[in-house]
Amino acid sequence: MNNDKKIIFSGIQPSGMLTLGNYLGALRNWRKLQDEYNCYYCVVDLHAITVRQETAVLRRRCNETMALLLACGLDPVQNTMFFQSHVSAHCELSWILGCNTYMGELSRMTQFKDKSARHSENINAGLFTYPVLMAADILLYGAHLVPVGVDQKQHLELTRDIAIRFNNAYGETFVVPDGYYPKVGARVMSLQDPSKKMSKSDDNPNGFISMMDDEKTIINKVKRAVTDSLAEVNYSDEQPGLKNLINIYCACTNKEVKEALNEFSGLGYGVIKERTAEAVIEVLSPIQKEYKRIISDKTYLAEVAATGMEKASKSANKMLDKVHKKVGLAAR
Repeated sequence: MNNDKKIIFSGIQPSGMLTLGNYLGALRNWRKLQDEYNCYYCVVDLHAITVRQETAVLRRRCNETMALLLACGLDPVQNTMFFQSHVSAHCELSWILGCNTYMGELSRMTQFKDKSARHSENINAGLFTYPVLMAADILLYGAHLVPVGVDQKQHLELTRDIAIRFNNAYGETFVVPDGYYPKVGARVMSLQDPSKKMSKSDDNPNGFISMMDDEKTIINKVKRAVTDSLAEVNYSDEQPGLKNLINIYCACTNKEVKEALNEFSGLGYGVIKERTAEAVIEVLSPIQKEYKRIISDKTYLAEVAATGMEKASKSANKMLDKVHKKVGLAAR
């Protein structure tokens, strides 16, 4: 690890095959960041169990998520890549931080309200204290930056508040992290309802493109994407469906919006959808090929997980020992 580089931490849930939105908004940027920062990339399987999971399915998805991260170009030698549950320090620090977090702060978390409404039969304590575990994830590694979407800003702010409160009470301990907000492709919207973020939990499968969708499926989903009846090529909030397609096209081709508008000028929506689908396929095809190779190599995946656990544990336990001493726990 290069001590001159800043540290980035980011986690991703193994809650189903990731979407194009996950790739363009997060994973692609993770690949770029590994050259500039010391990166910790974590499959947050403990966060996943705040919602009831099928045991075999969750275990399979954990491996699939790790394989997909590798297929997207993340280097397990250059980065620290691991499963959250493999590093017990996450849970240990979460308890200590929970003793420095207020009930009122947690009750205001928008995601808790949303998930409670969607899973009213299982409003558990873990769902309520989820942001504290997230804070532990970040603070354990001295992260300076956390790549987050707009829907995670509130959790990052709470992490900052917890770190500052702890530092004020016990002396300088944690780095107070900042958000890293990518400028391009940060928020890909649903193809069927462009007022909502593209999500793998969408009830309508035509609303999202899975990273493992085949060419025919991608073409059909983009073809069915909601546009409008104006038949004009503008980039505006009055045409959210078309704006979303242009954003996807630009993110996949690395073109500026102005360049795409010039290219699409005078064209019908059908042609724009066709070119957008082609751009998506060109981006996802090599990733899909690499994923299929990696997921079939169980030995390699196990080696990546074991190495990542060792590297992450070394850093995490160093911080945890420091915290234990600060708060006055018995020496060990």
